[in-house]
Amino acid sequence: MSARRDLLRFITCGSVDDGKSTLIGRLLHECGLIFEDTYAALSRDSRRHGTTGGEIDFALLLDGLEAERQQGITIDVAYRYFATPRRSFIVADTPGHEQYTRNMATGASTASLAIILVDASKGLLPQSKRHSLICSLLGIRNIVLAVNKLDLVAFDRLQFDRIAQEYREFSGSLGFREILPIPLSARLGDNVTSPSQNTPWYQGPSLLQHLEEVEVLSDHAAKPFRFPVQWVNRPDASFRGFSGTVASGRIAAGQDIRLAGSGRAAQVQRIVTADGDLPEAIAGQAVTLTLGDEIDIARGDMLVASEAPPEIADQIAADILWMGAEPMLPGRDYLLRISQEWTQARITSLRHGIDVNTGNHIAARTLQMNDLGLCHLVTLKPIAFDSYGENRATGGFILVDRFTHETVAAGMIRHALRRASNIHIANFTIDRAARAERNGQRPMLLWFTGLSGSGKSTIANLVEQALFSAGRHCYSLDGDNLRHGLNRDLGFTAADRVENIRRAGEVAKLMMDAGLIVLASFISPFRADRQMLRELIGAQDFLEIHVDAPIETCMARDPKGLYAKAKAGLIPNFTGLGSPYEPPETPDILLNTGEASAEDCAGRVLAALRQRGIAC
Repeated sequence: MSARRDLLRFITCGSVDDGKSTLIGRLLHECGLIFEDTYAALSRDSRRHGTTGGEIDFALLLDGLEAERQQGITIDVAYRYFATPRRSFIVADTPGHEQYTRNMATGASTASLAIILVDASKGLLPQSKRHSLICSLLGIRNIVLAVNKLDLVAFDRLQFDRIAQEYREFSGSLGFREILPIPLSARLGDNVTSPSQNTPWYQGPSLLQHLEEVEVLSDHAAKPFRFPVQWVNRPDASFRGFSGTVASGRIAAGQDIRLAGSGRAAQVQRIVTADGDLPEAIAGQAVTLTLGDEIDIARGDMLVASEAPPEIADQIAADILWMGAEPMLPGRDYLLRISQEWTQARITSLRHGIDVNTGNHIAARTLQMNDLGLCHLVTLKPIAFDSYGENRATGGFILVDRFTHETVAAGMIRHALRRASNIHIANFTIDRAARAERNGQRPMLLWFTGLSGSGKSTIANLVEQALFSAGRHCYSLDGDNLRHGLNRDLGFTAADRVENIRRAGEVAKLMMDAGLIVLASFISPFRADRQMLRELIGAQDFLEIHVDAPIETCMARDPKGLYAKAKAGLIPNFTGLGSPYEPPETPDILLNTGEASAEDCAGRVLAALRQRGIAC
């Protein structure tokens, strides 16, 4: 009987203290799914941590962390597995606090139905709307609006109707297939598993009845075949298989498939499992496929239906939920994981933010933690994907910080961005190598980074004079000079600083193509941006020079009077005071101008150039 029951994944979400954990605890209790020893422990914990007087506090069944019990809030996602004679369930009890929105998104990413709880005494709150919007973006189409704690308003029907109407008006544009409002008191059990005598005016199903009967369209098996390769299984020379989980669709032995990236065709020979071969595999099954044709396949590649391949592109438009503590900065590089594939990606632009209260588009230049927005991204190599609306399994991705390895965003792909077909890279006979040979020098980028007043421009000027006197072809790029022209439209926000360095790097690369030695003096406060330059230019031609001086020394020098203005509040976001500076961890050259003269520092740079074969 258990094998014949279908599975429903759902989440509970909403604002803080709306009763999510209490509802699931009460549901499990009334279904007789709490063992006696667990119930006894719950009774003890209720006396120690509970908020319901002498009664059982069912929230403690879900809130397992000590911090959750002490504060009376949900922090992490709590999963519970249970079944009734009619259906099996996996429920994710998600946190309501805004700072844990990313945890809520994690729970929603695999759910087919969401229970949005609303405290009847408080009404619809911003976090209830935020969670509804995230549910919509993550592809959930069935909503239960659980108007909870109705006992606090004497089971007032008018209050229930007001909240239900307000929610319908708010969610009208979110694309939900079904919204069912249910009046509840999770603490007392009203309408949780059976109709309540306190709400004779409500003729709809109880929560459990609805969960057992709701038709959730789970059509993963009906979608085109997608199989991200997780592991190339080769225990010996006689066997070569490709292991993973069928993300969508179905596959049978003898069926023709193709590799998404190259388009190479092959035929499935066997579908191997630990319990023996299968004639067919469907979405959700973990299997190993062997092919009748030898084609080059690696971890991260995707095997797909020959007649319905996914899109392949290196530029995409995607909805982004930002989860990182540091803001999202267009122009910065991140690691992108989609299915089993990793690649480098850059957010090229933020098209608009999304107001979580209304769903309206708003102007924005960056995203803070828990913000939503539509972004354009470019990837280092083309990726295979479907739009998230068509296939959640192959249309969702995460972004990871390249330095901290923190997951900073979840993304849902809308569509590919097509490059203009008439734009190509022009190749000329005279290239960088030819110019370098004519000039008799090796083009390089000397990147001077440090606080304002540390001596970057002074040292760069001395080095350039020596190079010029030795007959070298060189040019100095200065941060202030570029802000008078090319970068005059940029301010000093974190996003503008990233774009400032990106443009400077592209200019320096062009100058190197002209055969020049480029000396660039920029504060460039972020390590990620300097690493981006190293990768853009090539590590062998990039010299990171940290011009170091204590901020007290820089403030005492203050050659441009900037520190004085910053302390007076006239320059916001000034590096070292209102904005952070991330010093290089392993610079190619470290110059301490608090201890050595500018001439001595310039001499050290010239010595390093001579070691690299540049006469000066």
